[in-house]
Amino acid sequence: MTALTKYDRLEATGLWRATPDGQRREVIVSIGNATLMIADMNDQAITHWSLAAVARREDKTTTAIFHPDGDPGETLELPEHENEMIDAIETLRRAIAKSRPRPGRLRWLGAGLSVAAVAALVVFWLPGAMRDNTLRVVPQVKREAIGVALIERMQRVTGPLCSDSAGLRALRRLGGRLDTPKLAVVPALGRAALHLPGGVIVLDRSVFEDWEEPDVAAGYILAELALQVERDPLADLLDVTGPWENFRLLTTGEISGGALDAYAEYLMTAPSGIPDTANLLALFEASDLRSTPYARARDITGESVLDLIEGDPMQNRETEPLLADSTWLRLQGVCGG
Repeated sequence: MTALTKYDRLEATGLWRATPDGQRREVIVSIGNATLMIADMNDQAITHWSLAAVARREDKTTTAIFHPDGDPGETLELPEHENEMIDAIETLRRAIAKSRPRPGRLRWLGAGLSVAAVAALVVFWLPGAMRDNTLRVVPQVKREAIGVALIERMQRVTGPLCSDSAGLRALRRLGGRLDTPKLAVVPALGRAALHLPGGVIVLDRSVFEDWEEPDVAAGYILAELALQVERDPLADLLDVTGPWENFRLLTTGEISGGALDAYAEYLMTAPSGIPDTANLLALFEASDLRSTPYARARDITGESVLDLIEGDPMQNRETEPLLADSTWLRLQGVCGG
């Protein structure tokens, strides 16, 4: 609808209430693609109303009260000084009303074509568009909360997070060296490492205990960094959990416990991702870190990781130790021995 483009940057503040007995909340109102978007003051989506189904309550006061058609209990109040938003909503409601088809001889044919078009949108376009919109609006703090919730569920299988105090200090030292502060270690991850929404990287204790130098563990950390740059981990979660959980996250800011359980299980059983070699080598170079130890840890023969060995950015160069020996020894004991 061309009328929407005039208001695509318009915002207003109002009072939203979910039920007649509910408490009114101050919200931010904006106009989206055929929807009226209502978010809290932290710009986190609360709900979306279809502009085609927005009704206005007849009221003698100067406050404009809108509600979804058929559900007068949920209301949005816009004060008189937000007249630009009020006029925009009314203009769009009128434009939508004028565009509605009138009953006629071809009514059933038109209805059938409309249903087919909507079905095609739902099946082929809506899930991807909704996911892309969700990735744009979900804030970093919510991504981090999802990552924490996933770790809590994974610990039923992996065991509790390793918590030796000296080891954790050494882990923070390693994270600081790689500019990656969000690191966690578990006793039995079932794989070397994985990354979660919010930027958390979870490591198995074996990447510290089975190798004589910290470069191997650092390589696994950089590999997860490369993977999360190549593909947003929240996008992977939404693809696995499906459109309904995507809609729930978009409208309520939450994901069900069952979906989190299922995704945690998926993460621990899915094959480990392999990042693009060029991207990974760039991270090794930026960190002044050798890629050969990590490559040999992945494949001791070197056959499947030849590009990482031959492209080692620190080859024939003197490098400073990644960690002091004493720090590395403490890191090897992060899980208590």
